Amino acid sequence: MSVFSDWLSERAAHIQQVLDREMPQPDVVPTRLHQAMRYAVLGGGKRVRAALVYAAGLSCAKQGADRAPESAGLEHAFARALDCAAVAVELVHAYSLVHDDLPCMDDDVLRRGQPTVHIQYDEPTALLAGDALQPLAFEFLAQMPIAPDRIVQATQALAQASGSLGMAGGQAIDLASVGVNLSQEELQHMHRLKTGALLSVSVMLGGLAGGATALEQQALKRYASAMGLAFQVVDDVLDVTADTSTLGKTAGKDAAANKPTYVTLLGLAPAQALAKELHREAINAIAPLGQSGRYLVGLADFIVLRDH
Repeated sequence: MSVFSDWLSERAAHIQQVLDREMPQPDVVPTRLHQAMRYAVLGGGKRVRAALVYAAGLSCAKQGADRAPESAGLEHAFARALDCAAVAVELVHAYSLVHDDLPCMDDDVLRRGQPTVHIQYDEPTALLAGDALQPLAFEFLAQMPIAPDRIVQATQALAQASGSLGMAGGQAIDLASVGVNLSQEELQHMHRLKTGALLSVSVMLGGLAGGATALEQQALKRYASAMGLAFQVVDDVLDVTADTSTLGKTAGKDAAANKPTYVTLLGLAPAQALAKELHREAINAIAPLGQSGRYLVGLADFIVLRDH
C-alpha cells in the first residue's frame, strides 16, 4: 500500500473510533433511537468528508503533527479541533443518507451493503435518527478548542452547506427534476448544492481548525469547489459502470427513476473527461500549498479514480 493509502485507512479507523466513543451509547434512553443513530453512522463508508477535514487542516497548520513536545497542549487542541469538525461533517452526512433513503425521498433499501435505517428499524425511528444527528453535529462544532470567531464561521458554514442553499436545497431540486431535461449549468447547480456543499465545507472546516490564512482559505475554496463537483460526476459514472455489490447501494437507480445525471446529459466518455478536468482544477488550486497539500492531492486522486 502507498503512504497515502495507509494514511487514509488510518484516518478512517480513527474517526470510526471517535464516533463510536462520542456518540450516545446504545444503552442510554431512548435506547432504540440511539441504536438507530449509531447504526446509521457506524455502518462503514469511505469517510471521505472526515478525511478532507484532516487533510485540509494538516495542509495549513504551520507545524501540523510535527510540533515540538513542549507544544503538546497546542497539538492536543489542534487534534481535538480536527476531530470535532470531522465528527460534525460525518454526522450531517449520515443524517442526509438516512433521510434520502426514506420512502418519501429515494425509497432505497440498501446502503453500504446493509439494510437502510428505515428497513432495519422503522420509518419513524429513521426520521427521528436523522433529526437527532443533525443538531448533534453542531454540538461538536461548539466544542472545538479554537478561537470563538472561527467557531462562529464554522457553524455558519456547516449550517449553510446543510440547508436550503446547500444540501437540502439540492435534494429539493433533485426531486423536482425527475423526468426534466436540465442544462449542464442547471445540473451543476443542483449537484454543487446536493453533494458538493458538504464536501466543500469539510475542506473549509479543516482549514478553520488548522488556522488557515486568507490565501490558504482561497486555495482550499477553489480545491473544494472542483472536488465537490467531481465527486458527483464520478458517482453518476459509477451508477452505470459498477454493480450493486461493488457500490454497496442500488446500481442504476438514478436512470431507472429518470433522474438527470452527467452521463444522461453528456454521455459516458464526456462525463469521465469532465471528472478528469475537475481533478486538474483541484490539483492546480492547491499548488501554492506545496508539500503540505499532499493529502489533499491524494484525496483528489482517490475521489476521481475510485471504483465504488
